Amino acid sequence: MNELPAATQVLVAGGGPVGLATAVELGRRGIDCVVIEPREVVSHARPRCKTVNIRTMEHLRRWGLAGRLRARAPLRVNWSQDIVFCTSLAGYELSRFTGVLGLADDPDRYPERGQQVPQFVLEEMLREAVDDLRMCTLLTGWSVEGLTRKPDEVRVTVADGKGRRGAITAEYVVGADGSRSAVRKAIGASYVGETALRPNFGMVFQAPALLESVAHGPAIQYWTVNADAPGIVGPLDQDGTWWCVAFGLDRETGLRQGAEWIRAAIGVDTDVEILSTDPWTARMQLADRVGDGRVFLAGDAAHLNPPFGGHGLNTGIGDAVDLGWKLAAVLDGWGGPELLDSYASERRPVQDRVIAEATANMKALPADLVSPDLEADGWAGDRARAVAGSRIQATKHAEFHALDLVLGTGYDDSPIVVTTERDGRPGRAGHRLPHVRLDGNGSLYDELGQDMTLILVDGRTAAATEAVAGFRAAADRRRVPLAVVDLRRPELHDHFGNSILLVRPDQHIAWAADEAPAEPWHILDRVRGA
Repeated sequence: MNELPAATQVLVAGGGPVGLATAVELGRRGIDCVVIEPREVVSHARPRCKTVNIRTMEHLRRWGLAGRLRARAPLRVNWSQDIVFCTSLAGYELSRFTGVLGLADDPDRYPERGQQVPQFVLEEMLREAVDDLRMCTLLTGWSVEGLTRKPDEVRVTVADGKGRRGAITAEYVVGADGSRSAVRKAIGASYVGETALRPNFGMVFQAPALLESVAHGPAIQYWTVNADAPGIVGPLDQDGTWWCVAFGLDRETGLRQGAEWIRAAIGVDTDVEILSTDPWTARMQLADRVGDGRVFLAGDAAHLNPPFGGHGLNTGIGDAVDLGWKLAAVLDGWGGPELLDSYASERRPVQDRVIAEATANMKALPADLVSPDLEADGWAGDRARAVAGSRIQATKHAEFHALDLVLGTGYDDSPIVVTTERDGRPGRAGHRLPHVRLDGNGSLYDELGQDMTLILVDGRTAAATEAVAGFRAAADRRRVPLAVVDLRRPELHDHFGNSILLVRPDQHIAWAADEAPAEPWHILDRVRGA
């Protein structure tokens, strides 16, 4: 559909993964949403992000999409969970990391493993998911040109590539339109931060016989440590399509010598056909504000970070979820006037931490690890490779094993979280609800309501009975959708830290205690931003 509607509740500028995820979050909650996207089709030329982390997979599971994405992934999660550092794909192995990027199976900690998959596969699937939602409209071929803001609405001017122009009136606007965001420009926001000094040159290439020549077995990434071709090479599929990043290679040199660089990185003289190129430079930048009245920024429009660790797209999906449920709550009438203000206070610290972690990961790249004798035979070579391997393990482990960042980042200072103490220690309010495995492949997450959920570790206690009565009465009075889950598993008390928990739509704990609160309506008002 390419006819412009006159009005919508939420207009999302940008139909990349973050904009589409915002629409899915809104559409599943019955919110009318229009997505404006210039590209008619999703290009397969550049894979962009290739790591869909555990937290994003948990959201995809909540949307009923996790299995669909895994079925489409060219590389199954069990194909490899390793990252190899080597002098070349046919050369010496220097070090290896196993169970990387959340790909390892740990059903007691999380219900969904991460998934290696090109961004275009995720994006195409999300387009289909938006099309499946009755409340969502994806308009391709159109771009946002500007905004006119009023106290109770935003008028968005749009244009297509054929000279047509129009306008859509929205109650709220989400700018998920990337680093060149028209929405960011319209509200007068700008990036603050730095740009790396070294250029990089990405390529996608076809090398049908390469997989047979790799000396190190299957891996999702091979970091090549040699003076001629420092970078990363990885398979996109098992049919001979590969991606690579040449560190320090500028655009002009890359276009001239790309094939030579690839051959130096793989270490064998094999047929190579370059399918696409992608020059880029790492940026460590935050928009100076992520919201202004009825307009908000998400994803790359709000923050840019180096790709090391695979956090960029996943942070953007986190933005979409946080903003999506809050917009829906306000539009449904149960979200209070301060709920949307919490988007910035919750997401900005996360974005800032991700940039810091990715920047730290960038400090040890293959060019920095090159040393003499890495490819020498005998004692000198063995010694050089051992030293390099030790340095790699010391400097790169945090990049590939970052579950504390992925699963442990919480909203400790959020204005809509009620923190209590247990035994003199702060509770887990603001943090992700700990996963509990249920029968078969089930998860506690599957039992949560779409909006607020009251979890009882054991509903047979007097405190649980009192809490249910109090929260239900408060929720009914304030028209807050509230589900109740009674686990009847008192042995899980220490796992959660408390016996009664109020959980938000994004699976973060809003409040937790061992006793029923004296004023549940006060807690509910705080959590809903009222």
